[in-house]
Amino acid sequence: MSKQIITVFGATGKQGGSVVDSILGDATASSKFSVRAVTRDATKPNAKALVAKGAEVVSANLDDKESLRSAIKGSYGVFAVTNFWEYIDGDREIAQGKNIADASKEEGVQHLIWSSVLNVTKLTKGVLSQVAHFDSKATVEEYIRDLGIPATFFLAGFYMSNFPGDMLSASPDRKWKLNLPMPDDAPIPLFAAEYDTGKFVKAIFLKREETLGKRVYGATAYTTPVQIIDGFNKVYGKHEVYKRLTGEEYKATLAAKGYPEALQEEMLQNMRLVYEFGYYGGDNLDWSVSLVDEPLTTWEEYIKNQPAFAAAKQ
Repeated sequence: MSKQIITVFGATGKQGGSVVDSILGDATASSKFSVRAVTRDATKPNAKALVAKGAEVVSANLDDKESLRSAIKGSYGVFAVTNFWEYIDGDREIAQGKNIADASKEEGVQHLIWSSVLNVTKLTKGVLSQVAHFDSKATVEEYIRDLGIPATFFLAGFYMSNFPGDMLSASPDRKWKLNLPMPDDAPIPLFAAEYDTGKFVKAIFLKREETLGKRVYGATAYTTPVQIIDGFNKVYGKHEVYKRLTGEEYKATLAAKGYPEALQEEMLQNMRLVYEFGYYGGDNLDWSVSLVDEPLTTWEEYIKNQPAFAAAKQ
């Protein structure tokens, strides 16, 4: 019996790369599925590395629906993720997502997994209306639902990779600081995207009937800023503390990194979402986590060997 083809977009990125690794590295999944990895340039070293792992690698352009149809042709399943930050253009991301959806429907895909997030404008009834990088993906989710494609929606949590050397970094006085514009008990759904996306997506493909039409929340656990800094202190033997920034203080830190005003406000509203309305609108993670038949990455496990924290070992 021939294997069913799973086509993976973003195969050289955190989410897609994790899906490739998880399917090919699992005896059950790899006996049922083969992986077709989609990249813009199949000649690059990171694309060739996918071939070495056992994936078929094809080229496609998210702005070109015909190239997407060729990439998807013959696929049983598709994992689709787009990158808002590549162009910082919500309309373009929506168009790309719709192209994948249309091609999937035209090619008879039996299970599309769309990497989505909540529509923040709708969730908050317009209170937070500028989180474009959420709303664009959510708009594609609505489009997919309207098309009637057999689909599941994977909602990645708050990337753990945002912290090392960025949100959690050393100051000139060698103090490690976690400063965010949210209360110390804000529930952040931490997620090791590069390690755990594939664990969730593989489970969704293997449990199709249980997950069709549903949202699966990709996170290990809700974790507060205090718990984040406590975990850091435990791993590195430090005694750092958390400081809550005002909205203006937070925007000033982004301005210092070159963020324009519109993106400063977008990121601040993204942070406000976490504690004012809930990253997942207040839903719990229990059912989503129960789908995964292997351990998820904890915060303390994630930070143990982070290069950005090397100085914390001194």
